[in-house]
Amino acid sequence: QVRLVESGGGFVRAGGSLTLSCTASGRTLTNNAMGWGRRAPGKEREFVASISGISGSTYYSESVKDRFTISRDNTANKVTLRMNNLKPEDTGVYYCAASEATYVTSAYGLDYWGEGTLVTVSS
Repeated sequence: QVRLVESGGGFVRAGGSLTLSCTASGRTLTNNAMGWGRRAPGKEREFVASISGISGSTYYSESVKDRFTISRDNTANKVTLRMNNLKPEDTGVYYCAASEATYVTSAYGLDYWGEGTLVTVSS
């Protein structure tokens, strides 16, 4: 059973930065893709970013590309999302996720989800 626990959410003004972290337990996920999704108020959960197992290739949604950076530390079973130049529309609950696949480019490919951490960006 994979367990994912997020941390690092909070309140920030537009243009600011935050770093989210996620630690996985229950299994070693070196060969598995990991990622992040988010749910804005009143909207469905959407894909944000992913990083593949083994090669570490990254993939981003268009809305966060060039502002967010996903990385992973396989020795610690951890994935991180660095968010720069935050906008009010980035507000939402951010979820860490993991996949049984090596590479994913959408939320449909992510099989395990954490409980989420809230990010609030004020204008």
